Amino acid sequence: MLVLSTDVMEYSPAMNDLKSEIRGMLVDGRLPCARAFALAKERGVDPMVVGQAATEESIKISRCQLGLFGYPEGQNPTDKNKDRVTDELKEEVSSHLADGQLPCAVAWQIAYEKKIPKLVVAAAANALGVKIRSCQLGCFK
Repeated sequence: MLVLSTDVMEYSPAMNDLKSEIRGMLVDGRLPCARAFALAKERGVDPMVVGQAATEESIKISRCQLGLFGYPEGQNPTDKNKDRVTDELKEEVSSHLADGQLPCAVAWQIAYEKKIPKLVVAAAANALGVKIRSCQLGCFK
């Protein structure tokens, strides 16, 4: 994957094109997380570049794929997955904590390796009282 520095791209035509593409992908004025990742993959850039471009345009990310933010009031998609959380998954999440928290990229990796939805991993973190940190799009630290 090509990783481009946001400092280098900030005023480049490529960044302007990226920002234009982002504006074309908005749903209710926000950029859904899945669309941001799809754009990053299509462009061959780190997702953080897409997140930074959205931030520079004052565009908020919505519908976090881990269910952490960007859903209508009262909708918590991790709640719908809490019955799918196993003791084995809780142990897996616990074994990957950094400073008592689970990095977003690690949550995604666990989901990929276990062949389960990301929301189930987030539900396991919730069940353990563990916060997910270090958003890959830069939405939270």
